Formats: sequence, structure tokens, C-alpha cells
Amino acid sequence: MKSKLLIIAEAGVNHNGSLDLARQLIKVAAEAGADVVKFQTFKTEKLASKAAKQAEYQSKNIGGSDDLQFGMLKRLELTKAMHQELIGICKEENIQFLSTGFDEESIDYLDQIGLPLFKIPSGEITNKPYLQHIASKGKPVIMSTGMANYNEIGAALDVLMQGGLKKEKITVLHCNTEYPTPMKDVNLRAMLSIREAFGVEVGYSDHTLGIEVPIAAVALGATVIEKHFTLDRNLSGPDHRASLEPNELKDMVRAIRNIELALSGSGKKEPSESEKPNIAVARKSIHIGETIEAGAILNRHHIMMKRPGTGISPMDIEKVLGKRTLRKLEEDSLLKWEDLES
Repeated sequence: MKSKLLIIAEAGVNHNGSLDLARQLIKVAAEAGADVVKFQTFKTEKLASKAAKQAEYQSKNIGGSDDLQFGMLKRLELTKAMHQELIGICKEENIQFLSTGFDEESIDYLDQIGLPLFKIPSGEITNKPYLQHIASKGKPVIMSTGMANYNEIGAALDVLMQGGLKKEKITVLHCNTEYPTPMKDVNLRAMLSIREAFGVEVGYSDHTLGIEVPIAAVALGATVIEKHFTLDRNLSGPDHRASLEPNELKDMVRAIRNIELALSGSGKKEPSESEKPNIAVARKSIHIGETIEAGAILNRHHIMMKRPGTGISPMDIEKVLGKRTLRKLEEDSLLKWEDLES
């Protein structure tokens, strides 16, 4: 998880309960170059009561007279057979399958089918029994922190570590749980504050429109990026409006990989291999500004600084001035040490 930046393409529930849509989402994520495509695993009866209301963004995106979560979630459940089908498609497409489990039974199932890590969604960060159950599995954890404050993040980390999970196995994602997140509420520097406060690896789970913020998060040091995507933002469903379309996902992955490369240097300021050939082209050397005879004493009027930089550096001008020339030097010629008395 820490060897390179991990890009999670969050399909979530944007499959709308359709195996065919889910299959297409996997292919889109793989073609974009994401490392992981992530879905959601839950039993509606264990996730929400029949009286739980939808979030405002959910009811707005779905429409209709039913503003309760239960019916919406029931339509979006993935069966065990669908999970197996999606895992097979991921293997064919050479992309890692992942799913967020929202209840203990789902966590057990995901563990049973061999998921390499667990993703804790923002809404479960205050669910102590859930956190304890995940910690008991001993696998790496990525935890989103939408709606949370420092105390809640610290308490969740304490539960995980008291359950036997080492801090080195935990990555905390800064997140804002509003779909889409207004730019003024992103507060991206909080990601760095989390790293400083808790000494953990950090990343960013993005719900803004566009790709700028996750790219900026990578430049700031994120080790994991999670971003919702869809086949079409106009589809009906709770999360489509705040998701990237296929070409946008591809653009985001490409930009992130470029930033990752740009950050991969040693940090030491020195000429790169690619720019070394340009040193002679772009820099200047001391040249003869007018023809002068042998035996002349060089003064400032005799010389000019011109490209290429293959001769005596202008930084050595004091070592040149006052020297006697050993031969006639033509105007515009490159001055060499052997032209001068030592």
C-alpha cells in the first residue's frame, strides 16, 4: 500500500444494482490506469433503519416521493454471486477489486474472499464495535474522515490500535462528506495536519467536481487518492452527480502519475540527466569582443559573455582580467586558458 501512490476508482453504488453497469465501470477504471476499483458491500437491514432519511444530496439526485434510505439501499445491494462475478472481471482486467463493508457480516464476507485491506467509510468512524471487528482481522486499513474532528479521528485510531492493528498499517484519508464538496470547504491542508497530529500515512478521498483537488493532494504528499466515477453523471442515483465521467477519470490518473514522477527525485538540487546537454547551450563563456594582438593585457573592453558555455565561465572573469595574451585573438572567438599567460 505504501510502495507507490494508490489510486482508488470509487465505483461505489454507481452500478445502480446492475451487474452490466458494474462490469462497465470496472473496465473504465482499468482503462484509466487506476490501481483499484472499489464497490460497497452491505446488508440494508444492518445498515439503516426503515425510518432513516436520505441525505439532501441523495434525495435531490434520486428524485421521487420516497425520501427514506432503506428502499434506495436495497436496490443497490450486491449479492455474493455478483461479488464473485465482479472479482472475476477485475482479474480479467488486471485491476484490484475492493469493496467497503458497512456492517460486521459484510466485513467477515470480504475477509473470507481474500480482500487485501479494509476501507472504513466516514460514517463508521464513530462505530466502535465495527472498528473493533475490523481491527481483529489484522489487515491494512484505509480510513476516511468526512464529518470528523481530531478527537474522533484519535478515538477511532485508538480503537484500531487497541484491537491489535499497528499504526503502520493505517492510512487516514482527509475527506468532506458533501456531494459535491464546495471548493471553499475542501480544507486540503487538514490532510497535513492529520499526518502531523497522529503520525500516520495520509491521503485524500475527494467529492469535489473536477480533478484539481486530488492532483493538489498528491503534490502535498497524499499516498492514497480515492475518487468516485460513473459512466454518466446524468444517471439516476445518489452519487452520480459528484462523480467523474470516464475521460475525466483517465485525465486525473494521468495527471497524478505525472505528479508522482515529478516528486520521485532525490530532493537534491543538481542538473538532471535530461538537462545536462543544455548546460553548454544555455550558459555563456568569455569571448573576445574585438580583435586583439598578442601581448595585449586583457581588460573589460576586450571581452564579452556569449553562448555557448563551453569555455571559461564568466564566474572566473577576475582570473582573466589583467592577463597577457599569448597570441592574436580574433573577434567573437572563444577565450581559452591556453591563450593567456599563466
